[in-house]
Amino acid sequence: MVSTHGYVAARPELGATDTGGQVVYVLELSKQLGSLGYDVDIWTRQFEAQPSEERVSDSVRIVRVPCGGEAFIPKEYLSESIPEWTRNALGIIRSSGLKYRFLDSHYWDGGLAGGFLNQELGVPHLFTPHSLGLWKKRQMERDYPDSSDAFERQYNFEERIHQERLLAATADGVVATTPEQQEMLIADYGVAESRCPMIPPGYQDHRFFPVGEATRQAIRRRLGFTGKVVLALGRLARNKGYDLLLNGFAVLARREPEAVLHLAVGGTALSSLETKLLGELKELVESLGLSTRVRFGSFIPDEELADHYRAADEFVLSSRYEPFGMTAIEAMACGTPTVITVHGGLWKFLTFGRNALFADPFDSEDLGITMLKPFRFPRLRDRLCRVGAYRARSLFTWTGIAHQLVSLVEDRALNPTAHAEVDWDLPWADTD
Repeated sequence: MVSTHGYVAARPELGATDTGGQVVYVLELSKQLGSLGYDVDIWTRQFEAQPSEERVSDSVRIVRVPCGGEAFIPKEYLSESIPEWTRNALGIIRSSGLKYRFLDSHYWDGGLAGGFLNQELGVPHLFTPHSLGLWKKRQMERDYPDSSDAFERQYNFEERIHQERLLAATADGVVATTPEQQEMLIADYGVAESRCPMIPPGYQDHRFFPVGEATRQAIRRRLGFTGKVVLALGRLARNKGYDLLLNGFAVLARREPEAVLHLAVGGTALSSLETKLLGELKELVESLGLSTRVRFGSFIPDEELADHYRAADEFVLSSRYEPFGMTAIEAMACGTPTVITVHGGLWKFLTFGRNALFADPFDSEDLGITMLKPFRFPRLRDRLCRVGAYRARSLFTWTGIAHQLVSLVEDRALNPTAHAEVDWDLPWADTD
């Protein structure tokens, strides 16, 4: 596994800069590959006096390679140091006599590193982009049409898209994580359909599962949850759409007096940009007159995450664009009614009104009224709890994801209809 940016660790600080769903994806997939008999090395960048190696499990370890100095480097500009990283990584690989069955690289900086390693080692290279620069650029310019120059400076789109196109042409396979991403890779990046399988992310089914109502109420008391709690969590970034969520929640709050919004955003230490974004959100809360209805929480430790989902009355994924949205799958798996953005790929796997609800976060009325529905209609809420959890278990466990990747590497045919939008719901799961 090649995943060079962020704070990759056996117990990562999720919510820290550039440290989120991709890190979880790489760790969990690596552990499942280990359970299938592979020894897995996760190659990443060493900085801030991190140890050069860290053991994740008996079959999985993290190998950190220095480049670009000791300071943290944002993922948008890490590519400038990747040639140095590759030289150092190859030195370790050769001096240690390491041999690999295949490389799976992640995001465009990791893909660039994986491409260099592939040239030298001659082993199959799979590239998993997680998100695409062309898609993100289009979405952001649509949202902020007068800010394209600023976006180029911040996100390095020209270089990113260029490198993604090269990887699309040279990698042995390009793994899409959503149907929408697969369509764009084929149509806009020129990847042959035969080289572009779609394998979604997964979740830990032994951690994220529903509990009985008595247990749920005990969790709520422990966490101090009162009222009808709407939960959102994740990194502090504009693309997460927390400002859009606040505008939508204002619509809900006018109609549901017991509704409160719990925003658990950011990591344990905020960057200057994250601090600025948090300040903007708090100012928006004041301007909307929601200061008594919105609670700002901090980073949720990984071991507490499932209980936060269970304690909430509703979970909302309001991203401006979201390649997949693992937090929504985890919430569904815990039996929490979930509302997700239509600006992403997850909704295409689900049935509206049975597995989850969909809304356009750019339309505050649409988002707010959609958020209101589970509170107004108990049978809808019950259906979302039960059938949403079943859908998550049916399609998105890490064990199944790892089997699909191994099938791809071993050149076995993948089932092209495995993730088609068909009704997988049990016939007795709905009492309407």
